[in-house]
Amino acid sequence: MSDLSKASLKKTLLQLECHFTWLLLKEDVAPDELEERILEQIEFLQSKSKVRNYNLLAYVKYLNGKKEEALENLQKAEEAVKIEYPGEIEKQSLVTWGNRAWVCYHMDKLTESETYTKMVESVCKQHGSASPYKMKLPQIYCEKGWALLKFGGHYYEKAKESFEKALEEEPENPEFNTGYAITVYRMEDYYERKSAAEGSSLEPLKRAVRLNPDDAFVVPLLALKLQKTNKAQEGEKYIKEALSKNPDLPYVLRYAAIFYRVKNDTQTSLLYLKKALELTPNSGFLHHQVGLCYRAQYFEMKKERGKYQTREKMAELIELCIFHFKTVVEHKTKFFYAYLDLANMYAEGRQLYKAEEMFQKVFAKKKLTCAEKQQLHFNYGRFQEFHKRSESEALEHYLKGLKIENESFDRVKCKSNLKKLIEKKISQGRGDAKCFGINGFIHQLDGEKKEAIRCYERALKMDPRNEEYLSAILKLKLSL
Repeated sequence: MSDLSKASLKKTLLQLECHFTWLLLKEDVAPDELEERILEQIEFLQSKSKVRNYNLLAYVKYLNGKKEEALENLQKAEEAVKIEYPGEIEKQSLVTWGNRAWVCYHMDKLTESETYTKMVESVCKQHGSASPYKMKLPQIYCEKGWALLKFGGHYYEKAKESFEKALEEEPENPEFNTGYAITVYRMEDYYERKSAAEGSSLEPLKRAVRLNPDDAFVVPLLALKLQKTNKAQEGEKYIKEALSKNPDLPYVLRYAAIFYRVKNDTQTSLLYLKKALELTPNSGFLHHQVGLCYRAQYFEMKKERGKYQTREKMAELIELCIFHFKTVVEHKTKFFYAYLDLANMYAEGRQLYKAEEMFQKVFAKKKLTCAEKQQLHFNYGRFQEFHKRSESEALEHYLKGLKIENESFDRVKCKSNLKKLIEKKISQGRGDAKCFGINGFIHQLDGEKKEAIRCYERALKMDPRNEEYLSAILKLKLSL
């Protein structure tokens, strides 16, 4: 095939609806870890679409440079479609054929690639599609939604849009409702949505459970959402129901573990987590939850230190936390929270060099959300204040977190710690221009303009050439 024909083929490929055109970037996942998770779903979730999982697995295999294995999984998807969709094999094969066309193209099997594009074109023409190479099918929107969801938080908005498109066509479809509910639930955690949005995933979760009461994912998530909205007793009924139906399913066990950890019952949580780890020993998610349980036990002991607990037991808990959090970051290299958790436990164990190293790894990460940046600055500020004893560095990072204009719990904590540190310095007679300038900024944020002006004026007396303070005073006076 000539270069011109190859370029023409690529133009056709770009029109297909499949994983290769959904802009799923390798840099946003740890492909080895994602491969393992998809294989776990294929093994344990017999009710879930194998077509969808084999398609996604094939794409991840391709990202990992395993093109032959990608084709093998696409063959499995073609076999599975005959079982899952016996009445509409061709329509439900469009994504698989699109993926095959792309893999063949990247393997320079251009004639084979062209054959699959023509198969897609034939089905689209047969069903009167407006586009020669794609059809507006709710199942394709659904498959796209699940794929986007697997690639992490940056894709949640697009995943939600895909499930919404699927629901426009089939509003009572259990799978579409489940995908939509899970996406909205995850978005709340990822974007740390509060106030009016606090209960936004509750109704979608209830609807999904009504339509699919045996779903191993959505029933436990409804339980967790009920717990978050102060309906823990009702939530526990759903957890127990899910456990009775699926006592050996890792996904049910892990959500049950979260429920009991939040309930402050870490012993029960650990029982479920250890059972789940026997089934999926490399799960980064489970190791993280185990680490959180041991961390909760450690801080509980720390509060009681000097009464009856031993230093040896606390040191043991620190090491257990470090082991499990370290396992997480080795497997889930994109898991932001695990890095912070590991850094903080290194600090608790007085391994300050390792803690610093871990924090710097997080600072080097790209694509952090505003909420994640605020959490990072807050945690690093605490590390500087309480472990490195550097008030100046702590002030710097609390202030950076506060200046990020995004309402979050960590922004509130940055402000609180900043105020305490400044008040402490001023009360000890160590208040400098920076302290009063920051105080002015906090008053300004709180809408206390006169107090802000007084603080900025005091800061300006100490640092007469500071243009930032002068500018702030002028703007505030003009706004009065």
